[in-house]
Amino acid sequence: MASLVFFSSSSSSSYSISRPSLIPISDSSRCRFVSSARNPVRCNMFEAVSFENGTPAPCIPVLNDPTLSGIFPGPRSVQEGIHKQDTRLRIFSGTANPALAQEIANYLGMGLGKIKIKRFADGEIYVQLQESVRGCDVFLVQPTCPPANENLMELLVMIDACRRASAKNITAVIPYFGYARADRKTQGRESIAAKLVANLITEAGANRVLACDLHSGQSMGYFDIPVDHVYGQPVILDYLASKTICSDDLVVVSPDVGGVARARAFAKKLSDAPLAIVDKRRQGHNVAEVLNLIGDVKGKVAVMVDDMIDTAGTIAKGAALLHQEGAREVYACSTHAVFSPPAIERLSSGLFQEVIITNTVPVIHQKSFPQLTILSVANLLGETIWRVHDDSSVSSIFQ
Repeated sequence: MASLVFFSSSSSSSYSISRPSLIPISDSSRCRFVSSARNPVRCNMFEAVSFENGTPAPCIPVLNDPTLSGIFPGPRSVQEGIHKQDTRLRIFSGTANPALAQEIANYLGMGLGKIKIKRFADGEIYVQLQESVRGCDVFLVQPTCPPANENLMELLVMIDACRRASAKNITAVIPYFGYARADRKTQGRESIAAKLVANLITEAGANRVLACDLHSGQSMGYFDIPVDHVYGQPVILDYLASKTICSDDLVVVSPDVGGVARARAFAKKLSDAPLAIVDKRRQGHNVAEVLNLIGDVKGKVAVMVDDMIDTAGTIAKGAALLHQEGAREVYACSTHAVFSPPAIERLSSGLFQEVIITNTVPVIHQKSFPQLTILSVANLLGETIWRVHDDSSVSSIFQ
């Protein structure tokens, strides 16, 4: 009997991000996860970047273990001998997810660029680059997660600052692309906000966009500049491959009809697991009603796959239906953890054996619960950034 084997671990404010030197992580900053496996997993625990003026909300430590992945053999600093004085690559972070930006910089063996981001008393945003970027490849790491409008405007001002500083190329690294769900008209007189946001980013001066798990692939067509679309799926798959689940007991579940293609691709990489689909009908925005289940989940371990979890209404009702239909355990896997209320109450209600997400959106301590596991996409984004800078293939990462 074929099996999958993997290990389980049971007013005005201003910001100034400086470029630190790369310091090896000491044993005191690591956490060892002990399991019954022959080789225990050793993973790094990253904390949020410290700010000179003001401190971001503390985030939950993130699993970022290179031994889990066969995609990235090691930090780029080790593979390529990258040094900040040898390259014209620059990475700057906005205030939306500085911890992820720092992890990306660590993977590349360099520090974050110096940038000052300030908010005036009336809410206006001020950005000043505190080092030269003339002729450089600049990558701006800024997800447009909640508060979406604040973070989007900050990204636009950062792009404009780089353009006016004569950067050679400006790439907006958007791990989570807000407004991606407004990608089409479902009723008359609606806006297509995803296209509007794409236009804003392009007109601000970006030369390229690097996005992770867009809500729909068609959003790439809204940009008039190149878009590199990467997937968090390999990171989640590597983690799932560390759990002892018999392939005959596994079923991948799409929480709605629109996610069937995503779930099918996920199932194919999990020993070509069978697929089930939850049929739902939306009565309004952020409100879902589950009607039916297509497929057999009785006595099986169900893995629900979605690109994001917002209020968790869809995935929680789907999990309740799976238990009703006889599923033994239910896992929730999602790249983007938006976690709008009342998501935490729904996810921690006992319906899920484990909720597996990535750190494209920062998750603060107040949103933590026992079943939550956060995986890092820093190595994935760092490798993609290097390949874009080096004019190498990005698609080969996923082959």
